[in-house]
Amino acid sequence: DFAERISKFPKDSILVANWTVPMLMPAIRKAKAMVVDGGGITSHAAIVSREFGIPCIIGTKIATKLLKDGDEIEVDTEKGVVRILKKK
Repeated sequence: DFAERISKFPKDSILVANWTVPMLMPAIRKAKAMVVDGGGITSHAAIVSREFGIPCIIGTKIATKLLKDGDEIEVDTEKGVVRILKKK
């Protein structure tokens, strides 16, 4: 169930999503970074990440296809790179 997964999102984890929507706000508030398949500089993810001061990489197109729950990743927003450190 989507609402249950959002409520159980671990604090200080990296949120990986197709898009961000207001329903994801409980998870976004706990996230230490976001990686989003879609969006641009005026997208919900970009705006919310700036407001909350959390790193965000938008427009990956494939993050949700490559990354799964429990994968360890590193987000470098200076270079716009998501590095997979360990696959679960």
